[in-house]
Amino acid sequence: MTTTSGEGDGSGLIIIAGHELVDAEIRDETVAAYRDLIARARDADGCIHASITADSVDPERIITLEIWRDAAALNRWRRRARGPKTAKPTVLAVARYDAVDTGRSF
Repeated sequence: MTTTSGEGDGSGLIIIAGHELVDAEIRDETVAAYRDLIARARDADGCIHASITADSVDPERIITLEIWRDAAALNRWRRRARGPKTAKPTVLAVARYDAVDTGRSF
């Protein structure tokens, strides 16, 4: 098991995860609007994973998941990200998690 120290000080992995809800009629075009942003995020130094995807069950739900090496990498990306203009979600439930202990999932 790999341990990263510094709970809350930005020295461990940063996970941004959650979902938003939009009208089902615009969900797919909303996800597509983020394609360029996600491609650029994946190329950014410190990005381990980035995705904004349509939920396979709920036609209104969009899933967001980002994993960053550390807070510094996330902050550098945020300063230049420039996301698309999209409709305001009816629900926004996305949060930041600071991971201080990682290991095998299975």
